[in-house]
Amino acid sequence: MSTWFITGCSTGLGRALAEAVIAAGHDAVVTARDAGRLAELADGATDRVLALSLDVTDAGQVGSAVARAEERFGRIDVLVNNAGYGYRAAVEEGGEHDVRTLFETNFFGPVAMIKAVLPGMRARRSGAIVNISSIGAQIMPMGSGYYAASKAALEGMSGALHAEVKPLGIAVIVVEPGAFRTDFAGRSLTQSSTVIEDYAETAGRRRKEHDTVHGTQPGDPAKAAQAIITAVKSPEPPAFLLLGTDALSTYRRLADARLDGIAEWEHLTTSTDLTN
Repeated sequence: MSTWFITGCSTGLGRALAEAVIAAGHDAVVTARDAGRLAELADGATDRVLALSLDVTDAGQVGSAVARAEERFGRIDVLVNNAGYGYRAAVEEGGEHDVRTLFETNFFGPVAMIKAVLPGMRARRSGAIVNISSIGAQIMPMGSGYYAASKAALEGMSGALHAEVKPLGIAVIVVEPGAFRTDFAGRSLTQSSTVIEDYAETAGRRRKEHDTVHGTQPGDPAKAAQAIITAVKSPEPPAFLLLGTDALSTYRRLADARLDGIAEWEHLTTSTDLTN
């Protein structure tokens, strides 16, 4: 059995994954800002579950949590960077502090976690890092530019990391879920306090007060959790994993549109080379 370290386990996909990992008999370090919300995860499995309070934006807490996990279980085999939240605002509406805090959680937090666990994984020449992104990184919807950017940054870093650590026996998996029946569009979603009327018919349509998606998402978090476990356990884990038929259809549509755009402007693209 493996030792999993999962961030953001209080609700949603993180909670479902923690439950699935524990049910499968693995050791699990489950974290949230308030560890009190995780107590029931250890019911009947206190020898295999360590619940910790962790704010991934606090470097001291990151280091301490990883040290406690390694002290308790001897190693961390799988890191899942799941902690994160959504933020909606037109680009012009976004508050500087809000945006920086978003990136601290969605990007710099995972980076800190990765850097904390990699020494042990490198020493053992084994391990897996799972970074939870979003199909939003591809869609780049109006009103979610900053959130999409934070996830795109996570994916860009993950791609380079994958190439760097694969020769060392470490897998890196980017997971792009579609819409899942979680609290992402509810409690976990924030938005700008600034509202500019000119964006009412674009970014404004995605503000929480106009959201009609919450509670109707097609994805099942429990099935997503099982899919992630299957991917991690596979002999050759995927570097990129879409979750949900909506994510798959959207990705294919966007890929086709981008290829069409490349073909349309190919003459201009190829006109920029030096000629002898």
